[in-house]
Amino acid sequence: MGPAPWPAACCNPDERETRLQEVPQEPGCYLMRDRDSRILYIGKAKKLRTRLRSYFRGHEMLSPRIQLMVRQIHDIDFIVTDSEVEALVLESNLIKEHQPYYNILLKDDTSYPYLCITWSEDYPRIFITRRRRLRSPQDRFYGPYVDVGLLRTTLALVKRSFPLRQRPQPLYRDRTCLNFHIGRCPGVCQQHISSEDYRATIQNVAMVFQGRNEELRARLQEQMIRDAERLDFEKAARIRDQLQGLDQLTAHQKMSLPDDRISRDAIAMAANDQLACVQLFQVRAGKLVGRLGFNLDSQAGAPGYLLQRVLEEHYSYVEPSEIPQEVCVQHLLPQADTLTDWLSRKRQRKVRILTPKRQQKAELVELVERNAGFALQRTQRSSQEQQLALEDLAQLLNLDHPPRRIEGYDISHIQGSDAVASQVVFVQGLAARQHYRRYKLKSSSIAPGHSDDFMAMAEVMRRRFRRWSQAKAAGEPMGRHHRHGSHPLDPVGLSDWPDLVMIDGGKGQLSAVTSTLHQLGLAEDLHVCALAKRQEQVFLPGSPEPLNSEPDQLGILLLRRLRDEAHRFAVTYHRQQRRDRMKRSRLSEAPGLGPKRSRELLSHFRSLDAIQAASAEQIAQVEGIGPGVARQVWEFFHPQGW
Repeated sequence: MGPAPWPAACCNPDERETRLQEVPQEPGCYLMRDRDSRILYIGKAKKLRTRLRSYFRGHEMLSPRIQLMVRQIHDIDFIVTDSEVEALVLESNLIKEHQPYYNILLKDDTSYPYLCITWSEDYPRIFITRRRRLRSPQDRFYGPYVDVGLLRTTLALVKRSFPLRQRPQPLYRDRTCLNFHIGRCPGVCQQHISSEDYRATIQNVAMVFQGRNEELRARLQEQMIRDAERLDFEKAARIRDQLQGLDQLTAHQKMSLPDDRISRDAIAMAANDQLACVQLFQVRAGKLVGRLGFNLDSQAGAPGYLLQRVLEEHYSYVEPSEIPQEVCVQHLLPQADTLTDWLSRKRQRKVRILTPKRQQKAELVELVERNAGFALQRTQRSSQEQQLALEDLAQLLNLDHPPRRIEGYDISHIQGSDAVASQVVFVQGLAARQHYRRYKLKSSSIAPGHSDDFMAMAEVMRRRFRRWSQAKAAGEPMGRHHRHGSHPLDPVGLSDWPDLVMIDGGKGQLSAVTSTLHQLGLAEDLHVCALAKRQEQVFLPGSPEPLNSEPDQLGILLLRRLRDEAHRFAVTYHRQQRRDRMKRSRLSEAPGLGPKRSRELLSHFRSLDAIQAASAEQIAQVEGIGPGVARQVWEFFHPQGW
């Protein structure tokens, strides 16, 4: 028996008020759950009952995002704490553990990249990513960095200065690669360095991205002197080279500030009716060592509240040594005292939060605000260009409204072999990679030596829209899935029904798709077009001639981006399938190997070259392969003892 549902805004106010009376007026955290007990949102409050009541009073004043969340609430749990600071700490820990969907503030900002260090691995990797996902609680993300070029340059200099693993996977199974012999890698693949020593190197690298260059310099200089005194001149020379690399990194930090005694962060924002761009400058020893950027919904709260939420989430992911002595903010924070206490406890030293009004600190905040304004202008221009492209496309195709979700399809094969298809999705003119889909074509008429793109595209359409055809036959009203200017977070918008389907091809592919949609009973419900490659011509169903369009108009450029992305995604999948087939076909010739043992070998050695280079004893260590089969496999790859 599940918990009794919490009445949402449309339910009986008396019943809702009765449930709210059960909540104490004490500080704590609350967890909102949906009908499947999934956590929607985790929040904190000085007075739990008052905070929860605010979600159900003045419902029309809430942002569309929060309105959607409230409609999904089925149950609310709460945890009482002794103080606001404890509630803040608890909220931070719960969010990091559960990653609720509606707590997305900085969690998945794809505008700016992060730097990730995988501390959960024995030999941590370091790489740049645009998706911050909680792989493991031990992994660390730094950023998001506004200056992508500077981040890549910094990482390249770090990899030249410190011996780090250069590849995500070993190049060879039983020997080191060139990077080891030239001193770029300490031999991680063959474990020529212990995990403890390698992690110590990564600790030094992490200090670079924490802005602790001077502290790292002092540590390295002390180590270099000790090594020289022990007559270990080779190791001292390596540290000297690392110090020279740090000098190069410092040279990239062009901006210097007069006061070099105090480490501080400065945060400010610029906003319009929909978007708020927040920038955070990290100043260490008088130098600007990092410029981070965040985008969030400007309707989520007042400016001070937004800045506080950014600071809370940002500092919840950093180490105590990364928290500065001062934080200069553009607007007064609603709970500055609570945040100050929390940061001071975490840092174990006093932290001050200031709203400066004069002299150097105020000028620093103004500088951050100007940069946030430029970021907002760039984002606005990009958004306007996307909207203009969507409107131009709607006018070109005679659509009732600009398409929000557009799907693009392409086929890839070589004379019918390894035939695959791709489905890519653009939402509001931007690639939505989480909705991409790949198809391995199953039609018997598509085989090596015989290709049929028309049949392939028809198969993809049947598989993509079969579920919708069944829903329509069962009485589903298709009209409600046509979103006329709805908000992106509208519940209807959560379906995968497209406003427009684009086929990579000409009239032949379009005719095959149209015929298939007629069979499914969806031809009147879907808007479909085809984009031919040679002259970038657009065709519509039932029209023998292409539309009158210009190759460089915004709507056509949007379709071309969609077409190119579908082609890239299809070709990548085709190449992957072809490589796997070649591996499997080569292994299938070896005596004693069936499909299962072949998969085990590839999973263990990761490549056909590694299997060929392995000894019979190493092959025998694979699960399910005994000494006899291992000897047969080795002899297959080494005929006559080669």
